[in-house]
Amino acid sequence: MSRYDLTDFEWRVIEPLLPNKSRGVPRVDDRRVLNGIYWVLRSGAPWRDLPERYGPRTTCYNRFVRWRKAGVWDRLMDAISAAHDGAIQMIDSTSIRAHQQAATGKKGDPDHCLGRSRGGLTTKIHVVVDAQGLPIRLSLTAGQAHDGQIADRLLDHLGPRTIVLADKAYDADRIRELIQEQGATPNIPAKSNRKWKPCFSKRLYRERNLIERFFSKLKHFCRVSTRYDKLADNFLAMVQLASMRLWLRAYESTA
Repeated sequence: MSRYDLTDFEWRVIEPLLPNKSRGVPRVDDRRVLNGIYWVLRSGAPWRDLPERYGPRTTCYNRFVRWRKAGVWDRLMDAISAAHDGAIQMIDSTSIRAHQQAATGKKGDPDHCLGRSRGGLTTKIHVVVDAQGLPIRLSLTAGQAHDGQIADRLLDHLGPRTIVLADKAYDADRIRELIQEQGATPNIPAKSNRKWKPCFSKRLYRERNLIERFFSKLKHFCRVSTRYDKLADNFLAMVQLASMRLWLRAYESTA
């Protein structure tokens, strides 16, 4: 058993959430395939280097893509993160360097969320985490995109009395209004050029270290710390799978 494989506890959580077995030819063992996908995700190795113990690499890759297209990874992410602590939520982003094989798209292809920034060709992962520093919502943009551009989509599911922590990049009237319209409270430091200074708690703001710790853990997954996937949808699915693993470890540590 590889150290990247799902533990018995993690498998007990995931198994009931997977699609029901279809009629006809039995599906290849789900646990073995998922372990193969997680081996690629954690090691960063190409699919062609998948060890034989996980079965044919084409089976693992095709299942990964087919379930992504069917929305399976989205549903798993929603189900596993449903128990999040919504008292405090934090939003931020991190830039990921893209490998040259991720930049082989053709002109006219769909948006691959690749852009030029100071680090070269990069993609930004945007995330909202809960009060435990565990991910609730994820999205991607090109590396040069401003953080505030996608905040509307990530902060539209807040609960009343939730406190939202964010840095100065999110200090915009429209973002503050979006948060307040949902009965939540923004705790965002004001930009130096803002004439009206809103209420701000430095003590609460210190909790933002949890989102930095989340990014640090996320980048232990080599297929996330460097982007190898040409398609943004495939890269986002890898980020979701890594995020689910962090949730499962948190569940297991408290079980």
